[in-house]
Amino acid sequence: MDYSVNNNDIILSQKDFNLDETLDCGQAFRWKKIPSDFLCTYEGCFFNNNLRISEISKGVFVFHNVTEEEFLGKWADYFDLHTDYSQLKQIFSEDETLSKACEFAGGIRLLRQDSWECLISFIISQNNNIPRIKGIIERLCDNYSCFPTAEQMKGVSADDLAYLRSGFRGKYISHAVECVNSGEINLSYIAAAPIEEARMYLKKIKGVGPKVAECVLLFGMHRTDAFPVDVWIKRVLEEYYPNGFPEFAKENAGIAQQYLFHYIRNKGE
Repeated sequence: MDYSVNNNDIILSQKDFNLDETLDCGQAFRWKKIPSDFLCTYEGCFFNNNLRISEISKGVFVFHNVTEEEFLGKWADYFDLHTDYSQLKQIFSEDETLSKACEFAGGIRLLRQDSWECLISFIISQNNNIPRIKGIIERLCDNYSCFPTAEQMKGVSADDLAYLRSGFRGKYISHAVECVNSGEINLSYIAAAPIEEARMYLKKIKGVGPKVAECVLLFGMHRTDAFPVDVWIKRVLEEYYPNGFPEFAKENAGIAQQYLFHYIRNKGE
């Protein structure tokens, strides 16, 4: 990670990083691409901290109006800048399909998100499309003037959440709030638990099935051995890995999944 302070901005030189591939790939829903004179610019939030970030040339980024303390204390971790993705891609490239996927979308990085926000976001994501998911989350944040904590939402019912226009998902959000506030679900414990136990606990929440549980483990707890399977990844597994996913990649299968997901969805475009 190579960065410098330029007045009120942080200038980062970082290989293996692309904003479009990272922020618009379906792992987080509070980022919006905005017009700019740069290659691309996004505005979004993490822990209700706002950020505007631009890719000014390939591999060079500006974090606008960010102090060095904020960059090192929040954003470097959020964008997983301490992980060597070149080394990961070298490992993945032992497999022909993964090698093609890494070459196709080599700028994807796994965001280190808040586990609670991630849980609610992926409950909302069920049988949904990205614009609608973003709209529901935006209405939730507008209602509380931030992304609310479980404590802030304590006692909320599905009827109380009607303003979200989230359909059947309202009762699942309500149950997640109840589980976390009662202590039945302890997200910090789950983040450190053996992965099969972690999956079991998450699936105690109504509406959290295998895919949502894997997404929460991967995106909200940085459990890189978690492996969400949707229709696209199912197609990858059937077409390229009928005998099982490569053993050498399983430790970081979730990161490999991100490359594969982007590749299979977009390679024909």
